[in-house]
Amino acid sequence: MQASVKWLKDYVDIDVTPQELAGLLTMAGFEVEALSPRRPSFAGIVTAEILAISPHPRADNLSLCEVSTGKSSWRVVCGAKNIFAGARVPLAGEGARLGSSVISSQKIREVLSQGMLCSEAELGIGGDASGILILPDDTPPGLPLEDYLGLEDEIFEVNVTPNRPDCLSVLGLAREVAALTGKKLRYPAFLLDEDEKDIGETAAVEIHDPELCPRYCARLITGLKVGPSPLWLRRRLEAAGLRAINNIVDVTNYVMLELGQPLHAFDFNLISAGRIVVRRARAGEVFQTLDGKERPLKPETLLICDAEKPVAIAGIMGGMNSEVFPETETVLLESACFNPRSIRRSAKYLGMNTDASFRFERGVDIEGVVGALNRAAQMIAELGEGRIRRNYLDSYPGKPSGPLAIPLRLKKVRETLGIGIDGQEIADILRRLEIDVREDEEKSGCFLVTPPSFRLDLTREIDLIEEIARVFGYDRIPTTLPEIAVKTEDKDPLARALKKIREVLLGCGYTEVINYSFIPAGALDDLKVDRDDPRRRLVKISNPLTEEQSVMRSTLVHSLLSNYRRNINTGIRDLKIFEMGRVFFKTEDGLLPREKNSLGVLLAGARFENRWPFSGEKADFYDLKGVVETIFSELKISGLSFSSAFREPFLHPGKSCGILINNRQAGRLGELIPEVGQTFDLKDCPLLLEMDLDLVAQAVPGEIGGRDISRFPSSIRDAAFILKKQQEAGSLIDSVLAMKEELVEEIAIFDLYEGPGIPENSKSLGLRFTYRSFERTLTDEEVNEIHFRLIRRITGETGVKVRGET
Repeated sequence: MQASVKWLKDYVDIDVTPQELAGLLTMAGFEVEALSPRRPSFAGIVTAEILAISPHPRADNLSLCEVSTGKSSWRVVCGAKNIFAGARVPLAGEGARLGSSVISSQKIREVLSQGMLCSEAELGIGGDASGILILPDDTPPGLPLEDYLGLEDEIFEVNVTPNRPDCLSVLGLAREVAALTGKKLRYPAFLLDEDEKDIGETAAVEIHDPELCPRYCARLITGLKVGPSPLWLRRRLEAAGLRAINNIVDVTNYVMLELGQPLHAFDFNLISAGRIVVRRARAGEVFQTLDGKERPLKPETLLICDAEKPVAIAGIMGGMNSEVFPETETVLLESACFNPRSIRRSAKYLGMNTDASFRFERGVDIEGVVGALNRAAQMIAELGEGRIRRNYLDSYPGKPSGPLAIPLRLKKVRETLGIGIDGQEIADILRRLEIDVREDEEKSGCFLVTPPSFRLDLTREIDLIEEIARVFGYDRIPTTLPEIAVKTEDKDPLARALKKIREVLLGCGYTEVINYSFIPAGALDDLKVDRDDPRRRLVKISNPLTEEQSVMRSTLVHSLLSNYRRNINTGIRDLKIFEMGRVFFKTEDGLLPREKNSLGVLLAGARFENRWPFSGEKADFYDLKGVVETIFSELKISGLSFSSAFREPFLHPGKSCGILINNRQAGRLGELIPEVGQTFDLKDCPLLLEMDLDLVAQAVPGEIGGRDISRFPSSIRDAAFILKKQQEAGSLIDSVLAMKEELVEEIAIFDLYEGPGIPENSKSLGLRFTYRSFERTLTDEEVNEIHFRLIRRITGETGVKVRGET
């Protein structure tokens, strides 16, 4: 928005330089993008009075004027026809400058002319070249013309943010200047002079869509004379970047710039039945706007119509069929409030970004509609020599219930701004912005703040704190460092374990899910959990939202199976998900439940993504077992083992096992049994893992050490053993580890075979032993001696036989 410093001074005293004022506004949130001096293109021209006019002795179309500046008289030859004795005019005497030309005395048709009288066009202050600029009758002679007309000015180009439509007006900016400088704001004063005839006798307003038009007001001005606006009005419009048209239209633009309320003037004689109807456009309706273009309309576009036809697109532009002409004598003046969203959509669809739509789509003061209407009506009547009909039309179906007071805590203000500002200064700042402030009688240290109707952006306490900061001055708020407590790295084993487990699972391609902590009362029946199982101690919800959320969960498995079923319903059968959350158990005293941290994992479908070069093979028990081993490896937990001796009712007995940490059960993993799968309507049985994270966290070592990598080569020996089918490979490995042989680096299973050549109900298990020293290269004799000793240990403790031995 462009704003004139001289215009601002009509409403507030400004005792700082334009540059300082630009800095104040910018620091208050209104970026001044440019500050342009406005200077006249002439110099040395003064006001003068024509004392007498006589014919030119040698030219019929010229006159000889005797002109006085109060101190001296001048003889000037003039060809204009609008001059008369007693007229106040601008005189360019000898030595004056007009643009790049310097005025000098010269003979015109043998008569000496000591200067020239000037028109608007010659002065560069307007486009009228038809005659001399006639100044008001009370203009004192001898004044520099630029001072008398106030032609020297500074023009601000202010970037007003979308949330501050109240400052899309000179008065709004003046209000900010008054608040920032501590000056008093002056409102434009005017007095309405109405005639006896009431507007209601000849005009009416109907609103068919209150949602898009909550308020519509109108006044009627009669007996008007349409003509050019006075110079001061045209100059102010030009300073704001608008073109002067005539005294009626110019006033609507002037008041829009002054108060921020767009207005529109209709030729009342072109309004059918004197009735205004505000409605939406009809399907296929077309309207010709003031720019002469035919506009196809959408049904959501709001129109201003008379009894027969549209006469304007609401909030955007009027129509050719009701514009003010030079012959117009009666004007219906509109001042309304329209829905910002509706105006924004219509303006975008129509490609019409007008000064009016720019303001309406950001929001106008619904309580300022009448004030702007009266201000414009008074100016139109004054400049057009018309009469204002008594009263005004005011259709107000969208009247709000009233602004709500916003609680403002003084302590919160100080904490947010970091300054010790007192309550009196806070109240003073807000009142300077015309915001109502009163103390809260019920709460100490709290104000109740009611924003004015033109501040649409103030709805929260933090909005008010921002206003206080702006006016107080951001530059006055000291720079302070935030209080940050220096903390060492979190040593909580559970937090460390959760973080590392999440990293491992995400790295293995699993997706974390979060479920409600509530499950159905029959969830454990679905899982076929034994009646004496501790997980049966369910905590019931006193006021469950649904039957499906009536108890607190004691296992994560039911929720994960429900997740899998929902994914299958959407066509997803390959799934890797996990959840880390709490499970709950009812205690004996019946008060607070016992809580445990648990990890649940579900694996279903293909082992790898269905892409080349993967074969599409299905994931199995060992994929999930490998995830467990990776977790324990990353957490540096020793003592991990697996045992098939632990039974889980919903897991396949031949494809499941317990997870042990130093022979203490920490969880279970395996494949879901088909019976439970059918309960969840699953055709394929997924793999499941549930683990006690509290036990895992307890096993995380406090200090994790390391050792160098040996620079000496390793030696590998293989051995195959015959053992019973039900015998676990872990028993063989454990017997070796119990020896704590330093040269044993690794023991791994490399082969498992059942079939011809192996006794019935037996299997062949191949173990690979890796030996390495940190001090030297091992000889074959040393390795063989250690290897045979370990083999004897395994066969002696576990009862297995070396394959090939009889």
